[in-house]
Amino acid sequence: MCYHLWRYLFMASLVTLGFSLQDNTEQLADHSILLGKDDIALQIVQDQTNSEVKKLAEYFGERQKISPLLQYTTYTLLAGAAPQEKKLLTVGIPSVQRPHGTYLLATLRSLFQASSAHDLECMLVLVHLSDPDPAWLRQTVTSISEVFAPQLEARKLLVVHGLLGGSALRHENQFSTCQSLYSRQKVDYALLMHFASNLSEYFLLMEDRVRCAPRFMSAIYWAALAWKDLPWVVLEFSSLRFSGQVFHTHDLTRLASFFLLFPEDTPTHLLLSELPLLSDQNVPIRFGTSMFFHMGNYSETEAACFPAEEAEYFGEPDNPAAVVFTDMMSKKDLPQYAYVLSEDTFSTLDPLQGNYLLVVLDRPQKVTRIVVHTGSESKRMFRLEQGQVLLGYNRLENFKGCAHYTILGPLVAGNFDQRVFYEDSTEEISCIKLLVLASQDSWLQIRGIKVWAEPEGEDSE
Repeated sequence: MCYHLWRYLFMASLVTLGFSLQDNTEQLADHSILLGKDDIALQIVQDQTNSEVKKLAEYFGERQKISPLLQYTTYTLLAGAAPQEKKLLTVGIPSVQRPHGTYLLATLRSLFQASSAHDLECMLVLVHLSDPDPAWLRQTVTSISEVFAPQLEARKLLVVHGLLGGSALRHENQFSTCQSLYSRQKVDYALLMHFASNLSEYFLLMEDRVRCAPRFMSAIYWAALAWKDLPWVVLEFSSLRFSGQVFHTHDLTRLASFFLLFPEDTPTHLLLSELPLLSDQNVPIRFGTSMFFHMGNYSETEAACFPAEEAEYFGEPDNPAAVVFTDMMSKKDLPQYAYVLSEDTFSTLDPLQGNYLLVVLDRPQKVTRIVVHTGSESKRMFRLEQGQVLLGYNRLENFKGCAHYTILGPLVAGNFDQRVFYEDSTEEISCIKLLVLASQDSWLQIRGIKVWAEPEGEDSE
């Protein structure tokens, strides 16, 4: 009940604010926001919280009448210099003083080591030191300057300290330990995002104790390119709570305002988890292969204030029993070759826009992850240049397909690896369709489709 109450208040506040992160996006899939499984239960929540919603609406309305708090921001440049040209990606890292030491230098070292020379030309690393302690600031800046002098000189690393002067957000003595942590964190994120709003095209949020996978920048680039014509608020490249999330920079100032408009004691991770509800993206978009990993241990305070993070482990794919159809011709390969877990592949010549390969499951499944590989494994040839994966529901008679489909996402550089999330916990998938979006004059090789599904009877996430 508490979760549904918070969620209802959240949605009511958005209606009051008229807050929209995507101004001109086309509705490309049938995605409806569902607040609960039972309309009666939702009505009860509504009836119980009418007065609270009214108060919340008045609160946000009053906050909007006041000049935006971000106009009071002041920044001090601590090290480095802003790049002379706009970059493709800003990696934003908020960092605070911690009682048991810092992993900031290790995070920066991992980040630069995981990036190629070409990656670094397209990227700026922005560190926001948010703790006001002058001694800690001096010591941290000195350490960064000694270890990363070449990156600072090349304008690939920038270190700043921001203040939100004139606001009443930091009365932390009024709050519990967790509420103080949420209050400070939201201000820190708002200051970081506001500063980064004009530095690049995309913004990656990272914690200051994260290990980066090699070539994470390339993964983000190809994913953003594939998603450019689809509506999205955040692309997630990790299961970590605050790391690996990519945003459009044109959304950053509004996101910063979004953090500041909510009550100071609202948990930051809940706000981030609900961001997709602000646009056509109604479920998370999380890629199956994680690019970022946590270093060290959480403090007792952090462990108490945030839900536990568990590493995602999928094991081997399940590929539930299914029938496979295609309207693409092949001289020798059967469409089933693309779905069976073997070395067999399905190849076709000159696929046309609208062609498809369709997997119709024997029974509906709670699918959790889908991977599609096209093209040669050793060479970048014969891959599907423009394609999409769709999920189908309500299987038709005689296994001819499904009654309706929604877009899960586009192929990224000929491949697909994405988690599957659901608006409704009772939803199950009956079809998986690989759709050709543009004709190509070449061979297409579908090397494999891998599917992970929950065991029968297991509750969904």
